[in-house]
Amino acid sequence: MQSTLFSLSLSTPFVKPPNPNPKGPKPKLSHLSHSSSSTQFNLNSTHGLSQQSPVYAFSSSCFNMRVCGSFFVSNQRNNSFKVRAASGPENMGDTVKPSGVIKTLQLGFMFGIWYILNIYFNIYNKQVLKVYPFPATVTAFQFGFVSLMVALMWASNSYIRPKITPQQLAAIFPLAVAHTLGNLLTNISLGKVAVSFTHTIKAMEPLFTVVLSALILAERPTLWVVSSLVPIVGGVALASFTEVSFNWTGFYSAMASNLTNQSRNVYSKKLMVKKEESLDNINLFSVLTIISFILLAPVAIFLEGAKFTPSYLQSAANQGLNVRELCVRSLLAGFCFYGYQQVSYIILDMLSPITHAVGNCVKRVVVILSSIIFFQTPVSPINSLGTALALAGVFLYSRAKRIKPKPKAA
Repeated sequence: MQSTLFSLSLSTPFVKPPNPNPKGPKPKLSHLSHSSSSTQFNLNSTHGLSQQSPVYAFSSSCFNMRVCGSFFVSNQRNNSFKVRAASGPENMGDTVKPSGVIKTLQLGFMFGIWYILNIYFNIYNKQVLKVYPFPATVTAFQFGFVSLMVALMWASNSYIRPKITPQQLAAIFPLAVAHTLGNLLTNISLGKVAVSFTHTIKAMEPLFTVVLSALILAERPTLWVVSSLVPIVGGVALASFTEVSFNWTGFYSAMASNLTNQSRNVYSKKLMVKKEESLDNINLFSVLTIISFILLAPVAIFLEGAKFTPSYLQSAANQGLNVRELCVRSLLAGFCFYGYQQVSYIILDMLSPITHAVGNCVKRVVVILSSIIFFQTPVSPINSLGTALALAGVFLYSRAKRIKPKPKAA
């Protein structure tokens, strides 16, 4: 199935006819197809980083930014510092909502770009992982690409480079470790199961948030919040039982990415309560990604070897891999990863965290539907019901978080 929406044809084959006299070792590389199944591989992994996340965001003190038709924002910054994960309304005060026809159209445009970049990222990322089954290397490459974009952003003064103190670095480092693991585990899952199934499992993030908040922060959830978790758990269970591409490695990796990502969010709320010099959303994401690249690059080489060397790529080309298409789509996936994160933070600054969470729920629906259509993933009626039930539960959870518990009478 071809899509005319992509500037680079998504159906361009990665694999060309093999050389009749191939030289060198013959790595096992699968042919690219539009099936949602994936190449199996063995990897002693430690985590997954959610590109969710697409889907993940950090709250911060309010800062002013102007949308100028690109993914960069103005270089204004706030002087008060709190590093927090913006997973709920408790992380950030209400911001001024855009008003007027122009701002409404602007917001609609930003949501459209956010969703489109997520669709591109998941499709390109899945295609790369199917023929190049090295998730640690792929994740490290994406971190490296974003780090390069961040360096260019700071060097061009499109955004002011923050001055990180040792105290800030000590507080940020555990978050960077969780950030690294979350994205890595997500890519492991995407390499093993269908894109739609990975995102269905990741719909269980609210459950981990509630449990970890209760254990670490001693926050008691309201009855409405607990009730909204029932359809989430039930829907994911129903979808898992009927998933054609079900794979235990893919399932556990997606669940582990939920744990690491929400641990990051809750841990940041516990640690970052001191009033210090501020890091806003953009700079926090930038610093986390640079640290993640430094952490993951040597681990990827140790676990999977140097899989981007000219000799290896030449050997892979002799086996029929279209190296040019692999490199182009890896670059596009990295760009989309960087782009949708930046746009997500711009939208977060324009709206309240709750409204942003609702938009994130809709984004997951869009990604699931688009991946099913593009990869022609077989979906049974019961599987569809389970996915829909889980996503409905996520929407109810975001609404339930707005209901504040009534104070107890003295």
